[in-house]
Amino acid sequence: MSDAPLILLAAGGTGGHLFPAEALGVVLMKRGLRVRLVTDSRAMRYSGLFSADMIDVVPSETVRGKSPWALTRTGVILGSGTAKALALMLRRKPAAVIGFGGYPTLPPLFAASALRIPTLIHDANAVMGRANRLLSSRVSAIATSLPGVLDRDPALAAKTTTTGTPMRPAILAAAAVPFAPLQADGPLRLLVVGGSQGARVMADIVPGAIEQLGPALLARLVLTQQVRDEDMARVRAVYDRLKLNCELAPFFTDLPARLAASHLVVSRSGAGTVAELGAIGRPSILVPLPGAIDQDQFANAGVLADAGGAIRMVQNDFTPERLAGEITALATDPAKLTAMADAARTVGRLDAADRLADLVMQVARV
Repeated sequence: MSDAPLILLAAGGTGGHLFPAEALGVVLMKRGLRVRLVTDSRAMRYSGLFSADMIDVVPSETVRGKSPWALTRTGVILGSGTAKALALMLRRKPAAVIGFGGYPTLPPLFAASALRIPTLIHDANAVMGRANRLLSSRVSAIATSLPGVLDRDPALAAKTTTTGTPMRPAILAAAAVPFAPLQADGPLRLLVVGGSQGARVMADIVPGAIEQLGPALLARLVLTQQVRDEDMARVRAVYDRLKLNCELAPFFTDLPARLAASHLVVSRSGAGTVAELGAIGRPSILVPLPGAIDQDQFANAGVLADAGGAIRMVQNDFTPERLAGEITALATDPAKLTAMADAARTVGRLDAADRLADLVMQVARV
């Protein structure tokens, strides 16, 4: 393997960026290539394919404000990261560098472009992220999870291929689990998640919604909820008072299996979450993160909602009353839950990692 071509995978330090990189890495290694991850220090928290000796940490910084001081600070850190990335490229001599979004991808992709190393970026959102947009004119090729993302820009569309979002082995295993139709008197398995960093809004709204469910439905409910440490006590107090069958944790390492076991998912609509819901095929109520410049989560949720696999609910409408009403309506209509599961699955692309690996090998000429 030491003589095999090396592919550097560059990704921001959150699951939405790292998980597709991991999925691609698995396929590339099966094809006999070497892979390494270039990222920021946050990625060291994630277990999986990339052990510590497979990771190169490069300084990076997100744009956190428009003040001259904030912009200068960001520019200095990105400049330092690019210098370090240039040295890394000269030392590692990769056949190609593949970016998965997030500002930590900027230094390695800038460096690779300057050294004329083949480059590719993958964007999982329905609206291209800002870091990838900064790189889009420089890279050799672009892969998107969804069709039509760059149709309004002919120059970029000409080098764009729709591959889908590469799925980790755990997601592919969960996708093989068929949806278990809700039985009239059986348990309703509800999963509430808030993304890689959690979401306070879920702690603010979901307990109040659960309180409003009828006694019969409450007795059937089996709830799994991601709750941040700082919100845990107040959320648990509500559920203890209701004597609810529930499991609460800040993070679930076996989230794919929990998705597969669910009748309904309540979540933010990050690109990774939407792709996984499509791959596994589970009904959802999606609450896009408000205030985003590009409204990417709103667009992501629209992909599943338009297919009939999800209910998109903007945060202003995400109230205990509205959520309780939606849960009650779906619980009394098991056929609709099954139809939503089937519709969600039409959005999923289980062969995305192989499709992206084909494109990477084409770009790298290996």
